[in-house]
Amino acid sequence: MNVSRQYVLGGLFVFVTLLAAALLADVLSTVFFSVTLAYLLIPVRQQLSHRGLSPRTASILTTLAAFFGTLALAAPFFVVLVLRLEGILLVLESLPDEVVVELVGFTYTVTIEEVSTFFVGLGRTFARVAATAAPVLLVKFTLFGLLVFSLLHHQNDARTAMLALVPPTYRDVAEALNRRTRETLFAIYVLQAATALGTFVIALPVFFALGYEFPLTLAAISAVLQFIPIVGPSVLLAVLAGWHVIAEQVTQALLVFFVGGLFIAWLPDILIRPRLAKETANLPGSLYFVGFVGGLLSLGPIGFIAGPLVVALVIELANLLAAELRDDVVGMDALESPESPKSPE
Repeated sequence: MNVSRQYVLGGLFVFVTLLAAALLADVLSTVFFSVTLAYLLIPVRQQLSHRGLSPRTASILTTLAAFFGTLALAAPFFVVLVLRLEGILLVLESLPDEVVVELVGFTYTVTIEEVSTFFVGLGRTFARVAATAAPVLLVKFTLFGLLVFSLLHHQNDARTAMLALVPPTYRDVAEALNRRTRETLFAIYVLQAATALGTFVIALPVFFALGYEFPLTLAAISAVLQFIPIVGPSVLLAVLAGWHVIAEQVTQALLVFFVGGLFIAWLPDILIRPRLAKETANLPGSLYFVGFVGGLLSLGPIGFIAGPLVVALVIELANLLAAELRDDVVGMDALESPESPKSPE
């Protein structure tokens, strides 16, 4: 193919890709999450194929495992709601009829009726939003499943098509970026799971020390909330603190908000992520944290994947460029160095 024709087709490909991204902005996060998860699940699909399953069956089983694994993250909330519903109702019945709060010289009286009216209104608003968003979420879950299955089932075709866009002299660069992408994605998901596990281990004694009746349940909820970027366990701590304020337990509210916030919401991210980033992603902890925080603030929930991934690819390209420049310098030094004179016979 003519070189100029290749450049024209490459430019058209980039233009159409950017246009598609702009038009499909509402599902871009779903597509991105599906692609990264499918990329990570390719070894699982290959293992199932090696055990004698057909490519289609292996792809279906891997997709179902990913789909139900994603849904399983929300399971603890429903389990807690079913198992602890009676206890929650008893706590609600034990609340006083009114709460007097003194702040900056002013006295505020909050009645349970006012609080109930507020939360009922909030619940109705949430119900309306959930009812409106349910069809959209169903479509996105369907899109997620179809994309993961398609990418797993046609992985070889997708790989061949992507490599065909790369000139032969740059195939080694593409392979290096492919390797770094796979390692980084694996590390990101491992880090997320490790942070959730660490949150559970730290939260269990903290909730026990604070005197809660169900520390195991609260620690499990905190661990699951770690999979929700930005919000995390902070939302649980805020709810507990507000609950204690209503029950006129201001000291307990301050303890759970500040002590819990320090050990449960803040410490696992600072203690676990940077330390494991070097071991799993071959990425300095500081740079991983920059990618993690920057991605979350810039892109929202998918930023915890996109941010560290972009940083890792930048580092890989920097290493490739440094190696290329080093080879050029060595080659120039070899050309410029005079040949050693031969010793006379």
